[in-house]
Amino acid sequence: MAWLRKKRSVSENTEATAEEESAAASQVETPNSEMESVEHNVNGQLAQVLPSEEPEATGPLLTVTGVERVFQVAGNPLHVLKGIDAQIERRQLVMLRGRSGSGKTTLLNLIGGLDQPTKGEIWFDGQPFHKLSDNKRTAVRRRDMGFIFQAFALMPMLSAYENVELSLRMAKVPRGEWKKRVTEVLDMVGLGKRMHHRPFELSGGEQQRVAIAKSIAHRPKLLLADEPTAELDSQMSAQIMAVFQHIIQSERVTICMTTHDPTILEVADHVYEMADGRFG
Repeated sequence: MAWLRKKRSVSENTEATAEEESAAASQVETPNSEMESVEHNVNGQLAQVLPSEEPEATGPLLTVTGVERVFQVAGNPLHVLKGIDAQIERRQLVMLRGRSGSGKTTLLNLIGGLDQPTKGEIWFDGQPFHKLSDNKRTAVRRRDMGFIFQAFALMPMLSAYENVELSLRMAKVPRGEWKKRVTEVLDMVGLGKRMHHRPFELSGGEQQRVAIAKSIAHRPKLLLADEPTAELDSQMSAQIMAVFQHIIQSERVTICMTTHDPTILEVADHVYEMADGRFG
């Protein structure tokens, strides 16, 4: 598929041979008819979704400079992040790759304002995120950020439609916009015919697509995803990455995600390799 051949940009210290790239690409299974159906739905629906006519901002969406994070464990300092510099451009798919314990989830939490750096600066869309109060960071998150978690974070007794609608309620989107937007984003991820099913009636890949629809319903600028393919097989992972590619273009959203899966790196615009709290 064309989107699997997208050229990736890996941080300067990371080198990959042609053989490694070929091996990584070969691990993604060729999607079956279900995937083709998803693509048909996504392509067909996205063609009808026109992006906002507002002038597009320029410059990087997010900049991280000299960020360190130190936790106190039994009275002793634990250095989790050790001087991180990064830049996330608008409308790109950026991956933080590393083993468990490398610090990638801690960095994602800092980027999302769920935690504060011990040292360093984080600028989001022109705002000094590292200086904002808890209340101001919360307001920015609700308005301009979306989150996808490993466990999908769906309400089990609510349908896919109701889960997405709930996210609009929490974002204080006017009630009159709910129905159109919920239907729009569920169609966007290929679940237009499954929107009234509850999570336990959906496959893992479908649940993740509901989580994606829920996270973008309020039109965020930045989507943060923590290991969004960790619980999925290679075929479902390919489906999720296809959806990511489509929403970047249609919703003008930027995506930053963590992963340790080498089979999905080909679709990234930039990959930061993390090891022991640093970019390797």
